[in-house]
Amino acid sequence: MTTSAMPQINPEYVHWFRNSAPYINTHRGKTFVIMFGGEAVRHPNFSTLIHDFALLHSLGIKLVLVHGARPQIEKNLKEVGITSPLHQDIRVTPREAMPSILQAVGAIRLQIEAQLSMGLANSPMYGSRIDAVSGNFVTARPYGVRDGVDYQMTGEVRSIDIEAIKNNLLHDHIVILGSMGYSATGEVFNLLAEDVALSAAVALGADKLILLGAEAGINDDDRLLSEMIPNEVDRFLRDRDLNQELCYFLHCASKACRQGVHRTHIISYAKNGALLEELFTRDGSGTLISHDPYEEIRRATIDDVIGLTELLAPLEEQGILVSRSRERLEQEIDNYSVIERDGMVLGCAALYPLSKDSAEVACVAVHSEYRNGSRGADLLAFLEQQARSHGLHKLFVLTTRTAHWFVEQGFEEVDADALPKERLEQYHNGRNSKVFQKTL
Repeated sequence: MTTSAMPQINPEYVHWFRNSAPYINTHRGKTFVIMFGGEAVRHPNFSTLIHDFALLHSLGIKLVLVHGARPQIEKNLKEVGITSPLHQDIRVTPREAMPSILQAVGAIRLQIEAQLSMGLANSPMYGSRIDAVSGNFVTARPYGVRDGVDYQMTGEVRSIDIEAIKNNLLHDHIVILGSMGYSATGEVFNLLAEDVALSAAVALGADKLILLGAEAGINDDDRLLSEMIPNEVDRFLRDRDLNQELCYFLHCASKACRQGVHRTHIISYAKNGALLEELFTRDGSGTLISHDPYEEIRRATIDDVIGLTELLAPLEEQGILVSRSRERLEQEIDNYSVIERDGMVLGCAALYPLSKDSAEVACVAVHSEYRNGSRGADLLAFLEQQARSHGLHKLFVLTTRTAHWFVEQGFEEVDADALPKERLEQYHNGRNSKVFQKTL
């Protein structure tokens, strides 16, 4: 075969695959709880989602799938003429409705198990062997009487059988949880799938909780919010009139983050490839809610100046950072963002606008006792989000000793002449810094 006749490889595919490698390594062995409603199950894209679940499983990710069944339950109840009203968005479940509910939930579970068992040649599932298990992993209790309303057979999660679930995950099984819970007296209760997913993620100490909904994350004035922290979620819920699903998701995400699940993702079940895009690309496809209960990344305020001074002093003495006076920090405080933990500034970074489409990242620093983690990268991601929100497309950084770290974060070395004119005039200050650029 001549060179000209050799098949050509799509360079975009090669680039994507190479850049997904760090995420593949990061996610391997981690536990993800993925929740989706009955609307997702009957959507045309669900079979593709099943293939993506199988792909995650093949990459060594431990999966717990939690499914709802609202539309299927409503259909079954309508067919038998049983009314099951909603009160404050929670279904009141009469005892006579339980057979129809059990049928809907059971049918979905069987459908998921059947699709995970596919192994047809010429299909994405070919050659895969996936053991999906379900059982009485969820113990429930009655929701009770609230505001004078008896919710009857509606329940809430009491406990999760963590040891049983972990044992199945250890044996390479996918665990399926439905919106059902069992009591010690042998009764079955109708649960919110979001409640089951949240409880399972918290009890398992899951690395991620992923909520699949009709919309591609959280939008604010037609702009996708790619990242939020719980305090922002709380404000958003107060200030916006959202549909029921997004309200459930945001409440669930906020609670999860505050109870130890570091990352919750809200993405679309309808968009082909959204799950893979969210997990294996830098920009993702939906909204990420992340927050350590004792630690947060936020914009700096004047009250942070003392903490910044203490953080930066050792690095300035070593010549790693340019010396900044307290007065200068006070004047430029609006450019800074900080990581705060229990009142202590652990890290900082600054973003200085340079032109209408570019900015400079400066003063990236993390306390010496807290460098064993991703805080520097998290700070940089926070600045990148700020830059995007202001319509900026390029970031520059000037450094003398941390060049390799910035390369690892996606920056490329460029000639100093690439700097905007005003910044170039200030460049020749004797430090001979290397210049790096990143396109957003």
